[in-house]
Amino acid sequence: MMQSFQYFLMSWMDIKMLLLTAFGTFAGIYIGAIPGLSVTMAVSILISFTFKWEVNEALALISGIYLGGVYGGSRSAILLNIPGAPSAIATGMDGYPLAKMGEAGQAIGLTTVISVFGGFVGIFVLALAAPAVSEFALKFGPREYLLLALWGILLVGSLSGESLSKGIFSGALGALLACVGLDELTGEPRLTFGSLQLSAGISYIAAMIGFFGVSEVIAQIHEIKLKAVKQNVSKIIPSWGLVRKYLPLATRTSALGVIVGALPGAGGDIAALMAYDHAKRTVKNPSRPFGHGAYEGLVAPESANNAAVGGAYIPMLTLGIPGDAVTAVIIGALYIHGLKPGPMLMIETPHLFWFLVGSLCLANIFLLIFGLTGIKIFAKIVETPKPILLPLILVLSAVGAYAINNNPVDVYWMLGFGILGYFLKMYGFQVGPVILGMILGPLMERSYRQTMLSDGNDVTEFITGFFTTPVSAVLLFALVMTVVTQTQWWKRMRDRIGA
Repeated sequence: MMQSFQYFLMSWMDIKMLLLTAFGTFAGIYIGAIPGLSVTMAVSILISFTFKWEVNEALALISGIYLGGVYGGSRSAILLNIPGAPSAIATGMDGYPLAKMGEAGQAIGLTTVISVFGGFVGIFVLALAAPAVSEFALKFGPREYLLLALWGILLVGSLSGESLSKGIFSGALGALLACVGLDELTGEPRLTFGSLQLSAGISYIAAMIGFFGVSEVIAQIHEIKLKAVKQNVSKIIPSWGLVRKYLPLATRTSALGVIVGALPGAGGDIAALMAYDHAKRTVKNPSRPFGHGAYEGLVAPESANNAAVGGAYIPMLTLGIPGDAVTAVIIGALYIHGLKPGPMLMIETPHLFWFLVGSLCLANIFLLIFGLTGIKIFAKIVETPKPILLPLILVLSAVGAYAINNNPVDVYWMLGFGILGYFLKMYGFQVGPVILGMILGPLMERSYRQTMLSDGNDVTEFITGFFTTPVSAVLLFALVMTVVTQTQWWKRMRDRIGA
């Protein structure tokens, strides 16, 4: 036990690793806040510079960038309604209305504290319950992942105002866009119309920047003469009373984030979506209506996506299976340094596990320090006159889209999706579900094919298989209830019971 504690403190006691963790967290926050510069991209680039480093030094830096990048996406989501990462899409739904009301400082301050809380919950579970959670995640086969993806598509209805049909349409549109390109199984082109450019598929990051950035610029042109709202950043650090008020919700959504994060391939994107839906369903009296500046709409997704970081490490370290895209890159880094992630890793190199836990804890502390600084500078962005701000957002969006693959075609996609997003908003469709559909679509398709192949393409066995395991049965029940609870019949029945 004493030896484990010494490994835990390695990154705390070594000044070089402490500075590397601090730098990684700081860089992660600001990289994550720039649309198009994802934390996965940052970690991928970083690994090429760490081939000759000591493994502990490389992992300390990666831990900082990972945690900082997941949090950083919330800043641009709150201030500009352009999520720096897909996991911050739900954050922008209530964060941006708060910024428009002049409460950006309070929103970012609360988001920072709650993100740190969620991060510690995830790290705590990683340290104490890694084998148990990994064993639970191991029960998820292709059938369960199919249900999880379908459930995620249906959950977008709760993010789309009162219309479930519009939410499903938006999510289905995203899943359709995800089909463009070469078929994963056969290599046949799909929806490419003979274009080589379309064979590579459509980048969901370019689509995300277009739907959230360019469409917002077009929409704001109607209000270009309005004066910008002055942000109240005099009180950035939230009061203990405010934090305590939302701790029960943050605890529930953090636990949800850890569980979802531990499911291989799920990650913070799905965790944030499910947490937002949970808050919307369970909070009886929100501070404001959801979608109009509810603080609960910040607390739920931000606690969940940061807690999912600790969860994502669990299958990576104990099973050798990545929890999300970033841990997939980290697995590559471990192999480069001569390590083999999997069940034997914790037995043969226990010091590595406790070193990682210690580095994540240290990075989370730096996240609190750096997250509560620089907010006044960030808040000035939304006070900039719109004739200056809107072209600047458009230029940054174009740079971010081009930086994905250094391909000008992504810029064209960004502009096209921006125009499409503007018209969708005009007719009451939310654009967030489109992006989530693009992310969940490939998972749904892949899981469906694997399930059908395992059932011998027997439709009867495919259907009855959903009732054969407790996990799939529970997920199927949750999926059905998601649809039922959005119907007018359910709402009338609930009103009668309430009356």
